[in-house]
Amino acid sequence: MSKSKGRLLSNRELSMFCDQIAMILNAGISPMEGVTIMMEDALSNEGKEILSVILEHCNLGESFHASVSASGVFPKYALDMIEIGEQSGKLEEVMHALAFHYNREESIAQGIKNAVTYPFLIVGMMMIVILVLIIKVLPIFNQVFIQLGSEMTGFSKGLLNMGTTISNYSLVFVILFGLILAGYIFFTKTAPGKSIFASFCTKFFATKTFYEKIASGRFASGMALTMSAGLDTDASLEMVQRLVDNRSMAEKIEKCRTFIKEEGYTFAEALVAANIFTSMYARMLTIGYKTGSIDKVLEKIANAYEEEVDNRISSIITVLEPTLVIILSVVVCLILLSVMLPLMGIMSSIG
Repeated sequence: MSKSKGRLLSNRELSMFCDQIAMILNAGISPMEGVTIMMEDALSNEGKEILSVILEHCNLGESFHASVSASGVFPKYALDMIEIGEQSGKLEEVMHALAFHYNREESIAQGIKNAVTYPFLIVGMMMIVILVLIIKVLPIFNQVFIQLGSEMTGFSKGLLNMGTTISNYSLVFVILFGLILAGYIFFTKTAPGKSIFASFCTKFFATKTFYEKIASGRFASGMALTMSAGLDTDASLEMVQRLVDNRSMAEKIEKCRTFIKEEGYTFAEALVAANIFTSMYARMLTIGYKTGSIDKVLEKIANAYEEEVDNRISSIITVLEPTLVIILSVVVCLILLSVMLPLMGIMSSIG
């Protein structure tokens, strides 16, 4: 039996797949027929190959969970949830919830990417403009000064020497730039790099609170998904503990499980004691627990955290944009003024 050896699907691809399967199930079509329809509409060869593997295993009489697992491109969390949905008869609801979950994950990841990428682009542009000024423009002004019987001094002289040094060791700086670019690609495009970058951000004082909110939102989203699928509190906590990629949050979840098992805390009390949620959210969960709608309350909490994260990212980008532009303008003006003012003084004395 064949098995796909491709990469794991992205959050966006997972969301689309789960959403399509949920719509197919809602229309009363079996998963096997649905996969056949999806394969006919697939545009990429990679997508057709993945769907053909799933269809092949469905035709062999295997469960939908086993067929999806055979493709080798789905994360363990999605596979576990599909299996739970199949066993509990809530596959449609689980696929809807998974689509929403991975759509939220994609939104968070895209927001973080925009917040990281934009400053790098602006800083890169600043460096290019400054390098052109000190390497190409300042030597021209220096020739003008020499022809007028003078020379650059002070700040402008230091910048000219810096430009000369960069020109003389251009190969070293090109290699250094290449290493920086490779590091950027590693930390933003590869799974190990993303993990290292996230681990650093969860500990760095300037980003720690921000990433804690992201982790809390993911926790709430994961708990809403698992509990809506019919899992009990401890099983949900165990599964979500494997899902979160934040070590601090994983430790808090472990504390929460300990409080419930050994101390007799309620779920809401354990969440507050483990410092996962605030007292306000805990009170919401208590009410949800009593009314049998805890999964809905968790979903609302996850939405609240997502909105808070989005607002935080938007505010950061809003502040960074004018700040970086102002810095670029000031630096360029200082460089030009350091040359133009002495030159104007010399021209005045000549006049």
